[in-house]
Amino acid sequence: MAESNKRNPNIKCLICAKPIYRRPVEIKRGRVFCSQKCYGLANRKETPCVVCGVPILASAHAKTCSRSCANIHRAGICYKLGRPKDKVKDQRSLKLRLIASRGEKCERCGYRKKEILNVHHKDKNKKNNDLSNLELLCPNCHAEKHYLEKSWLRSTVSN
Repeated sequence: MAESNKRNPNIKCLICAKPIYRRPVEIKRGRVFCSQKCYGLANRKETPCVVCGVPILASAHAKTCSRSCANIHRAGICYKLGRPKDKVKDQRSLKLRLIASRGEKCERCGYRKKEILNVHHKDKNKKNNDLSNLELLCPNCHAEKHYLEKSWLRSTVSN
């Protein structure tokens, strides 16, 4: 560009204060930046970390900046005091009671690996934990019981 056509700076960048030339219409809009980088920095929305105050991008929906801050933040929080209605503990105790009363095997095929046995509700109501409603089944028998009776293959494949 020739020196005679060069424009004199008439405003400064809002981020880095670098002198730049912009048309009067652009200045009227109020948001004047020297580069895409400064524009991006102006639009960046940050929230402080709840533990250490380091800025985090707001779009990440995070409360903490790192795993260590997350652990510190979570330290005082008590999730489910006394563990009420904990499904995992309830299912474990049911399985242990059934193993103690009925043995360590599948009640249909006799497979003997107690670690993988499942508790099956005969009436398919998970809230009905009466011992007469429960069976200990291996994963194969359990899958047969739940999925084989409704299988689309039953009608298409002849035995």
